[in-house]
Amino acid sequence: MIDVPSFKKAYEFIMSKLAASNGLNLYYHGIHHTRDDVLPAAERLGQMAHLSDNKLLTLCTGALYHDVGCLTDIANHEAISVALARQTLPGFGYTPEQIEAIAGIIMATRLPQEPHSFLEELMCDADLDSLGREDFFIRSHQLRLELKMRGQCFSIRDWYQGQLVFLENHSYFTDAAHNLRDAGKCENIRELKEVLCWAEAI
Repeated sequence: MIDVPSFKKAYEFIMSKLAASNGLNLYYHGIHHTRDDVLPAAERLGQMAHLSDNKLLTLCTGALYHDVGCLTDIANHEAISVALARQTLPGFGYTPEQIEAIAGIIMATRLPQEPHSFLEELMCDADLDSLGREDFFIRSHQLRLELKMRGQCFSIRDWYQGQLVFLENHSYFTDAAHNLRDAGKCENIRELKEVLCWAEAI
């Protein structure tokens, strides 16, 4: 974790809020998504891109806040996350310039992703880091279960078909993410096609 007092305060604040989400059926967007997936991915990609300390702090703070709005309204969670960042980050010592950049970083994660800066591109790649990881299918099923609890049900075949289309149409924005995750994403695409072929045969 970044060793900056302002970030530590923001981290403790957001983690305390996300830890209270256990009863909200956030199987995908729960605390683990931010703490164990996106925040480490953002820091890793930022270091690979040789960001300055200030830019890395800005990126990682955006990653920290990006999904906290899911506790209130998943459909509009990016805007809610931005509002909370604007409300709380001044008290943690962030400058207006940093907060504006963080707001852009958060909003860039809204699908379809439309980043307008390099930091926003890094954040978009961090948010979908799992597409190229070995735990892709675990994260995928967590999302399917979360959607099911919100009334959106998919057969396993339809779900895999949708995931295949998403992966085939997705491209990471940054060289760091391409180098780190493209091979894994290709493997996950191959496995999805294999599973779908098997499903068609039965």
